[in-house]
Amino acid sequence: MTGRGLVALGDSITNGHGEPALGVPMQSWAQWVAEALALPFTKLARDGAQASDVLAEQVPRLQGPYDVACLYVGVNDARSVDWDGGAYEQTLRAGAAALADCSERLLLCTVPADLGRPRAAPKPRVASAIVRAVAGDHGAALAELDDLAGPPWLLPDAVHPTARGQLEIADRAARALCAATLPSSLIEIHGSRRAQARFAARWGVMLAGDLRRRGVERVRR
Repeated sequence: MTGRGLVALGDSITNGHGEPALGVPMQSWAQWVAEALALPFTKLARDGAQASDVLAEQVPRLQGPYDVACLYVGVNDARSVDWDGGAYEQTLRAGAAALADCSERLLLCTVPADLGRPRAAPKPRVASAIVRAVAGDHGAALAELDDLAGPPWLLPDAVHPTARGQLEIADRAARALCAATLPSSLIEIHGSRRAQARFAARWGVMLAGDLRRRGVERVRR
């Protein structure tokens, strides 16, 4: 590979902020992929970004050529009350085209179907169908995340991955890229009963906090 490594565009999921879980440190799924591929890593993702933000703010910062370009965006679009499938498709296509033009390989990710609390259905499935179509048009690798749900993969908000979830996304992305090394092989995942109990207790605390958030949001409506 002769490019500038792996570049990742997207939202807070690709930013990868949070706390460790089950012995896995928190970092972006895309960074895990870059490490598995032994590539330099550039992250342009921003918390809260929608497809239009990626196109307007992140794409202009590209400095390719890159070996691999990763684009995971659509979660915030699908959760928005202003969801516009046509606008999402248009901006996703433009962003993917820009990435394809400056990279050797392009990777896109679908959106978890059981997204958000309250649930965003059926918009995530529509978004994923658009992602698949765009990936097909560009011959891009596709990380299928439709079935990613619940612990230990996602936090109680059913949006943001745990550290273990980031690693799972990374493994799926690495498989899509036909990587010789999976990110999960780079670290020991704690699977003991004690580790599982600690994780379950912490997840329960976060669930209680998220239930309070949902209650406040219902009152505000």
